[in-house]
Amino acid sequence: MDGKIEMREALRQQQNEIDDYAVYKAVAKIEEDPKNREVLHKIAHQEKRHYAFWKKVTGKSLHPRRRIVWLYALFARILGTSFAVKLLEKREEGAEAFYRRLFDIYPETREIYEDEKSHESELVHMLNDRKLLYAGAIVLGMNDALVELTGTLSGLALAFDKSTVVGITGIIMGIAASLSMAGSAYLEARENPAGEISPATYAFYTGIAYIITTILLVVPFFLVETTLPALVLMFTAAVAAIVSYNFYISVARDEPFWKRVKEMALITFGVAFISFGIGYVVRTWFGIDI
Repeated sequence: MDGKIEMREALRQQQNEIDDYAVYKAVAKIEEDPKNREVLHKIAHQEKRHYAFWKKVTGKSLHPRRRIVWLYALFARILGTSFAVKLLEKREEGAEAFYRRLFDIYPETREIYEDEKSHESELVHMLNDRKLLYAGAIVLGMNDALVELTGTLSGLALAFDKSTVVGITGIIMGIAASLSMAGSAYLEARENPAGEISPATYAFYTGIAYIITTILLVVPFFLVETTLPALVLMFTAAVAAIVSYNFYISVARDEPFWKRVKEMALITFGVAFISFGIGYVVRTWFGIDI
């Protein structure tokens, strides 16, 4: 391989291959589904073979970076196998052009390229990630909290001057609404004919998503005394929540990221704007000054 840049790229690819091998092995260890585990081991074996090729090219031995392996294993435990391995595969997309440049120089790279191309489609079809079964519950709780509370808090912020009053009201409403949503989610899941979803777990995810979102939206009203800065912080937290959740879904389910973000943001801020206007009218009409 000619040139320092090419050698640097080769070493980077070699490092990625040994990292990926270690990640797939680590995720396979914590994977409960036997079929998922089998495919993860198969891909890990391919990654190790790719590493061996690059080792012959560079003449250097490299070791997996522990922080990378630990991070992706943590993703798999908390966010599910689908998210962890698909995020890892997205990192490999940039390597495809590099491999294509080497077909004539190293014929073995064509086989490695085909392996890398097959990983993503194979992963999409093989993974049975139970955490994704409850993604709908998270959407239900989170989206309902975003729409209801941003709207309600916006209206209250215009009706009342003291941000703590708005915050306390938001907490009371959020807890009550989360219990109500969890109960509704339980009844909805119980009617699921497939039987794959546990109604209690579905209700738990819905309620927890609602409560966490409530906390994110209400905290700003206890950090600042006036309502306008609190509203700005609240909407910032809402945007962060929308972006974070949709990033997760876009990776785990291969769905368009920005389309989902725009849709959820439009609904959330549309309701908030209307409620803000209602609060302004109520405050002006009744002359409220609390």
